[in-house]
Formats: sequence, structure tokens, C-alpha cells
Amino acid sequence: MRPKRFGLLSALLRTERLTFLNMREKELFGAAVLLATLLCSGRSRGHGFEHSAALDAGGRYLVKWRFDETSITFEIEAETRGYIGFGLSPNGAMASADLVIGGVANGIPYLHDYFADSSRVVHKDPVQSYKLLYGKENYTHTVLAFSRDLQTCDPKDRAITSGTMRVIWALHSEDVGPSGPAYHGINRGRKSLRFLNPGTSRKVSPETATFDLLNVNVPVPDKDTTYWCQMFKMPEVQKKHHVIRIEPLIQKGHENLVHHILLYQCDSSLNESELDMGHECFHPNMPDSFTTCETVIFAWAIGGEGFTYPVHVGMSIGTDVDPVYVLMEVHYDNPALQTEVVDSSGLRLYYTPRLRTYDAGVIETGVWVSLYHMLPPGMQDYITEGHCTQECLQESLDSEMPSGVWVFAVLLHAHLAGRAIRTRHFREQVELPPLASDDQFDFNFQEFQPLSPEQLILPGDSLITECMYNTKDRQNMTWGGLSTRDEMCLSYLLYYPRVNLARCESLPEITGQLKFIGVKQIQSPLTTWPFVIKSPKRYSNLSFTEAMDKFRWTKKRAKAFNEVVLNLPMNVRCSKIGLDEWSTQGMIVSPPKPKSVRPPVVAMCMNGSESQCHCIISYILITALMVLLHFNSQL
Repeated sequence: MRPKRFGLLSALLRTERLTFLNMREKELFGAAVLLATLLCSGRSRGHGFEHSAALDAGGRYLVKWRFDETSITFEIEAETRGYIGFGLSPNGAMASADLVIGGVANGIPYLHDYFADSSRVVHKDPVQSYKLLYGKENYTHTVLAFSRDLQTCDPKDRAITSGTMRVIWALHSEDVGPSGPAYHGINRGRKSLRFLNPGTSRKVSPETATFDLLNVNVPVPDKDTTYWCQMFKMPEVQKKHHVIRIEPLIQKGHENLVHHILLYQCDSSLNESELDMGHECFHPNMPDSFTTCETVIFAWAIGGEGFTYPVHVGMSIGTDVDPVYVLMEVHYDNPALQTEVVDSSGLRLYYTPRLRTYDAGVIETGVWVSLYHMLPPGMQDYITEGHCTQECLQESLDSEMPSGVWVFAVLLHAHLAGRAIRTRHFREQVELPPLASDDQFDFNFQEFQPLSPEQLILPGDSLITECMYNTKDRQNMTWGGLSTRDEMCLSYLLYYPRVNLARCESLPEITGQLKFIGVKQIQSPLTTWPFVIKSPKRYSNLSFTEAMDKFRWTKKRAKAFNEVVLNLPMNVRCSKIGLDEWSTQGMIVSPPKPKSVRPPVVAMCMNGSESQCHCIISYILITALMVLLHFNSQL
């Protein structure tokens, strides 16, 4: 049983016979005690929530929050006069979720900490980590505010980190009764959020001009994956402007159909007859002009809500080196093979003649998308590394910007098997803090993470985009490719000032991967893709993808394969804007051997007794201060 918070303080006060305090000393003492009480009771009351999100499409459930280094405070407003449920889940489901349920009953607010076991049965948590701050209700809505530590050290709670958090919610028309909360039925949902890195502000002056890049009635094929390309001309401006915000315009009901959108800069001397011409990307009959669109200038992925550039940076349009024509590539994900689907989604760009200090650029880093990027089945934590090499950054930045570039946002991108991603940063083979990381990657929630502070990349630095995959439930190899059932491992870096570097990637050599499964010789000359194996006999006349699938993978073999691939020589991709390349493109280099790596961050726990100890220490220090004041007054 916890001792009363002021018990020790009262004893100390009696011991020191503080009746000698004069009026001034009493005032000082009262103020000090009030300060200590506020420190120990946490940053609870008050409004000023900096962040908010609607957890449902209808706006019936709104969550606001603010946070500091150790704690987080929530306020929830929901359309109910019954209970409100809020939870943190490992995967978006009820099982093993950390839950808090509360409401206002007979004018009195209540809040209880619960958890769900692996069978989805709800239990009251013996350690009540959530603290009720206030609650109120009117004829239609209930509002609850509560706080908790980011790391409670309760095994039934989920730590709140800077990565993706899968939030689940529920509400009910009745309050929690003696037997516990009643089943919520269909009044529930889930949404992924980053509480500690919540993205950029949506605020843009209402006078800001906009232009839309929209597909118009695109017939989405009834197949798993479609990439649709459409070319547009940027608005004609008489002088340089800056794009300051880009946001998705997703057709209502197609939120799960449109997986991601990439915007490419194209050759500025194209024939305008191909404008507004849409076609399936990567298709033999695709217009030739589409192949000139190689440089990514913006990326959006599912779950993202748009990006506002920092006040000192914008995407330049209107100068000779800026995009005149752009290609919008939309990835449609249609695993249910829906028919007769027509889509008109796209992007909205906000632009202004009030120039910012710097022009923004985008660098695509990670693993070069290819079949040579392969993942064995049955693995829960297979690791892939895509290198932006020291050689590429040395050559490009030495030539373009010897003082380096500043990264201000990162979009981490993978597909369905992706479990965690981080963009690691090295200088002289010593690891620095990562540019970005997400240890709870969610395929359905991918947006730019703003960096604070911004991170400097110098000539000779190197980056590793590290992806962890879960292929435990797959029977065959997973290949690098365009489908959501294929995989990618990419980081899109938004940075300034803009330089002539578009892609900085790598790909492990195929020879060592084939050698692992026993391939001795491939057929020559290479006339088919994927190419065909010649020997040994068990793989003869099989494509290399078929041979990889034929190999009898076990967990032990897959783990050994992972170690081999991480140490294979790699092919460097180092390309400029457009179709040009830096001289390091195509180099074969070995993975760097870091002199030191950063250990994983371990959250420090402060349980209830430790927290109380901090409060007691505060009271002791205050008492000591008052004793000193007394003795000083006697001198």
C-alpha cells in the first residue's frame, strides 16, 4: 500500500518545528510546496493540445494529444453518453492490446486501465498506469482527458515510442457496469498514428494558389497490381515560385485502392501532344516520353495526409532547371480483383511567389528494385540493407555542395512483408543517430517523418536503409518488385539545398546468392529474363527464380543465407536528375565495415515507487531550503 504523498513531509515539518517561520518565510514555503506538488502530480490540467486526429471517417471520435520527454496527455471527444474505449495494439487487433476505458456516470468521470489477453478477453490491469484528469458530457458527446508515462514498465502496457502506433477505439451508448464494459459491437475501429512524430501542420494561408494533378476516370484493371502513369504540364508562371504543400486527393471510397503516388520530373522538351495521356506504366506500348521521367520530386503513400514544407524550404517551379512536365505514377492495389472500378485520384499542390531561402530536392535511397532482392520464406526477422555509398555521396556532393545538404523529412517505404525500417547514417564509418526509424512499420500508414533537428549529410558520409521483413506465413520466395506482394526497401529523403543527385542505391550481386543454393553455371548468352540455369542437373532449364523456389528452405538455411547476402559485393546506383549518371554508377563495392555502431535505445523505467521517491526527495530538498532560510534569518 502506498504511503500518503505528504506523510513524510508532515513528519519532517514537525521535527523541524517550523513554527518559527515569519510571514515572508511562510509565503515562500507555501509557494515551494505548491511547485513541488505540481511537479509530482504531472503536467495534467490545461488545454493547448498541439496535435489531433479523427479516428473514424465520420468524425465521431476525435483524439487530441501533447507530450514531453517522459509523458503524454490525451483528450478524447466521442459522440456518445456511454463509455469511451481507447487502446494501443501490436497489430491493430484486440488481442494483447493495452486498453483504457472511461466515461461520465451520474455526473462523475471515471477511467480504468484494462488489457486484452491473447484470446481477446478484457481484464482490469492490476497496475493502473493511466491517470484521469477530467471528464464531462453534454446531451450528445463525452470528453475525457488522461495522461500516462511513455514507458510505464507495466508488461500489460505498450510503450509509446516515436514509431508507428496502432490505435484501436470503441464506444458504447451505456457506461461501464459492475460486470465490466459491455461489447461495443460495430462501434469500433483502428488507425495508425505517430504520437511522438506526428507529421507536418496542414495550415496554409487561404490565399495560397493551388493546382491539381488528377487522373480522370481511369479504368482500374481487375488485377492485383496496376501502375498507372499520366503526364501533366506544370502551371506556367512568369517568375520563380515555391510549392509549399502537397496533399493527396483520393477519391472517396478508394482509400485502400490507391496505395502510393510518385511524381517524376520529365524532359522539358517533350511533345505536348502527349499531355493528359494516360497509360499503364512499364508496359511495352507505353509512350516513349514516359521513359524520360526518371527523377522523383515527391512521394506519397497510403495513410499519409500530405506534407507541408518547412518555412525556409520549398519545391521550386518556374526556372530553367525546374520541372515543366511531370509524370504522376499511381499504384493501384486491387487484391480482391474488383471489376468496373473507375478512379479520379491525384495530388493538390500549393504554390506561392513568396520565395523561401532554399530549394528542396528528393533523393531515393535503399535497395535498387530488382528480382536480385529476394527474401526466403518462413522468416520472422529477415534483414535487407540498401546502401547509399560513401563513393556516391563523395563524388556527387563534392561536385555540387561540399558543405553538405540538410535532410528535413524522410519517407520509409516497404510493402506487405515489411515489419521495421530505419535509415542509418555513418560518418567515417562511425554510426550517427538514424535519420528516421519505425520499429512498428505499417504498410497502410506511410508518410514523411519530419526531422527535428534537421540532419546534415556531408561528402563521404554513407547511409544504409535497413528493412526487417516477416515472411513466416509465406511458402515461396518473395521478390523485389512492384506488386504489394513483392517487396521494396526504400527511403525518400527530402533535403536542401537541391543538388544533382536523384538516386543513391545498391543491389547485392546475384552470383553469391545463386552459389548459396548450389548453382554452378547459367545458360549463355542471356536471352530470357529471368535468366535460365544450366547446371547442376537439379536446376537445369529452370529460371533462377524457379531454382530459388525449388531450394528446400529451412529457418536455419534462411538465416545463413541472410548472413551471406549482407556481406556480398554490391552494385552501386548513383544517378543524376534525368537520365545521366555519376561515374560511380555501376561500381562493384563491398559493404563497409563500420568502426562503431550505435546500440539500440533502451527505455528507462520509472515505476510507481521510484516516481514517489522523486517526489519525497523534492519535499526533503524544500524542507532543507526552509531550514537554511531560518538559520540565515538568525544571523
